[in-house]
Amino acid sequence: MQNILLVDGYNMIGAWKELRPLRDKNFEDARDRLIELMAEYKAAMGWRVIIVFDAHLVPGTEQLYVQHALEVIYTRKNETADERIEKLTNELKGRKIQIHVATSDMTEQSVVFGQGALRKSARELEIEMQIIQSKISSKVKTTQTERPASRIPLSKDVELMFEKWRRGIK
Repeated sequence: MQNILLVDGYNMIGAWKELRPLRDKNFEDARDRLIELMAEYKAAMGWRVIIVFDAHLVPGTEQLYVQHALEVIYTRKNETADERIEKLTNELKGRKIQIHVATSDMTEQSVVFGQGALRKSARELEIEMQIIQSKISSKVKTTQTERPASRIPLSKDVELMFEKWRRGIK
């Protein structure tokens, strides 16, 4: 089964502890950070992730582009992220597709749930993201501390001699 996560971008930015201060200083930085976090989510979960931003905060026409292997959508003028998410939920649903919608908008949650999608609040996604980041950090730390094992058992003296040769030290 393919899992798709539709994210109401500005809803997450307004709800997450890490993103709110960024939003208050520079909205673009908050958007970029959310995209980075969702790229980590995609890498960890293997899901297709689509982030939808309202156009009223970004001038111009509708935009769709791929960044960090994520689909990022800025809605067209006079279209809300909620409307686009509802439309995508209808377009993407299928027998072997499970759609998850991340938003804390209760009305939106009810609408997409009625269309067969699973709902995920901003807080739930934030907690899930913290768990993923913790696992990533732990794995990186483990990888850095583990020394690659030699296929041939060597004494410390021989290891030191090989290391000196490798570095060109006599």
